[in-house]
Amino acid sequence: MSAIPDTMRAAAIDQFGGPEVLTIHVLPVPVPDAGEVLIALHTAGVGSWDADIRGGWSPDGEVHFPLVLGADGSGRVAAVGSHVRPFHEGDEVYSYSWNNPKGGFYAEYVAVAADRVAHVPVGLDLWHAGAIPTTGLTALQGIDDALHVRSREAVLIHGASGGVGTLAVQFAKLCGARVLASASGKDGVALVRKLGADEAVDGRHANIAAAVRNFASDGLDAILALAGGAALEECIAAVRDGGRVAYPNGIEPEPQQRSGITIVSYDAVSGVREFGKLGHAVEAAKLKVSIDSEFPLGEASKAHSRLADGHVLGKVVLQIRRSP
Repeated sequence: MSAIPDTMRAAAIDQFGGPEVLTIHVLPVPVPDAGEVLIALHTAGVGSWDADIRGGWSPDGEVHFPLVLGADGSGRVAAVGSHVRPFHEGDEVYSYSWNNPKGGFYAEYVAVAADRVAHVPVGLDLWHAGAIPTTGLTALQGIDDALHVRSREAVLIHGASGGVGTLAVQFAKLCGARVLASASGKDGVALVRKLGADEAVDGRHANIAAAVRNFASDGLDAILALAGGAALEECIAAVRDGGRVAYPNGIEPEPQQRSGITIVSYDAVSGVREFGKLGHAVEAAKLKVSIDSEFPLGEASKAHSRLADGHVLGKVVLQIRRSP
């Protein structure tokens, strides 16, 4: 690794607003504490939650400007705190740290608590690893921990062509489930079929409820709901008694509770155990990571405009550094 500079480029906001408020700043490189890892970032994920914060939502009610956005990414370890043992300079790592105390991932460097960092799983390069910390944990914990998907169960991934859904399809198949995927548009349907969905339906133009009845005549066992609204409610009506529905917090409108069905919300959790499970699942599934589009750090505002355009298939990312 090269010497660590005193300052870095970062995409940050000085006020709330539209994509245009996201501009390049020159800021001090964060100094890692005893239990932290300093990462020289290669790729940063761009999510709808970033756009929410840019627009005025605050995770903890208090914001200090300039605010560097971004909750996840990948890169190489540049330095470690005195209490950190599992990581060494030059290691390829990925990380998810929500509301990170020392700034977000839209930057050349980020300092993160060591338990929010993991080595890049076998089979992924830094580009693809940087796209999945948040979405991968959200997808896997939805399938495994919230829904407890089992072999041969009939499972609907609703909103399957986005960043979380494209991974959830593969994790559900890893469990041995039969997967129906509702996706966005013909290209979204083609994508989720390629990723392993047994059946797929265009959630924008097709009759999802009819597709569900054809797929599971005795009723669905489980739904991972990554989009809300009337179509989801119709699908929930097709869940058998004793079935389960799970959705990440932030899905709106929230699904309505129904008797005989368990409906739970959850947040993705990052930690040593959680990243360990994700790494094993990534390798076992031979995970395919779908990148919708990539923008250089200096065009972070364009990445947010891409989110606002909608019909995002997979994940939007920022390229912070080029691979050697």
